[in-house]
Amino acid sequence: MKQALVTGASGGIGRAIALALRDAGYQVAAFGRDRQALAELAEQDGITGHPLNITDRAALRAAVQGLAPDVLINNAGMMPPLVPFPDMEETDLDRTIATNLTATLALTRLITPGMRDRGRGHVFFTGSTAGHAPFANLAVYAATKAAIGGFAQSLRLDMAPYGVRVTEIVAGRVETGLYRGILSADQRAAMYAAGNAVQPQDVAAMVVAVLALPPHVDVARFDILPTHQATATGAKSKDG
Repeated sequence: MKQALVTGASGGIGRAIALALRDAGYQVAAFGRDRQALAELAEQDGITGHPLNITDRAALRAAVQGLAPDVLINNAGMMPPLVPFPDMEETDLDRTIATNLTATLALTRLITPGMRDRGRGHVFFTGSTAGHAPFANLAVYAATKAAIGGFAQSLRLDMAPYGVRVTEIVAGRVETGLYRGILSADQRAAMYAAGNAVQPQDVAAMVVAVLALPPHVDVARFDILPTHQATATGAKSKDG
């Protein structure tokens, strides 16, 4: 059976992708911090939960022992407090870089040699429109996502000769728990009002569609945005 590894699988996009891949016939290793959420996810046949902090390098190495995924979904990430960069706490700066960038590169380094040796595989990275356009109060988050975008495209060239594909997911406004710790319930409700957000299942459906393409086709990047998010910078539609 084909295998997949999904990080950030406790909820949101990661959980939706884990379920979609299970439905597509993959045995899924779901990585995440929320032990209870992973336990509930692992009640589904074909999914095993691996609770861990992805920034813990030793725990990460131990978790991937014995795994040989055909698909790696680098989805784990965090959103720091929305403040101007000069006001950002140093601990938030370090944690954002460690989670969004360093841990992602470390995991990819653990998995891609096996894909190269087997001559097949597909690596996905959950990026963001913030990595491709400026947003106020998101400087460090944007920097990590821009770095992921550059890394993904260069990795694609490294892996292409071995039949391994690489795709960056450039997500716009997606209704997830990403902002739960930094925006109030009312602010989040306003952000997602009137169905103006992509749903996690929409992103998962795109991932499955990309995987279904023949091996000679590699989608280097796909942008998935709400219909009314007219531009990457969030310009209002004529209705908004």
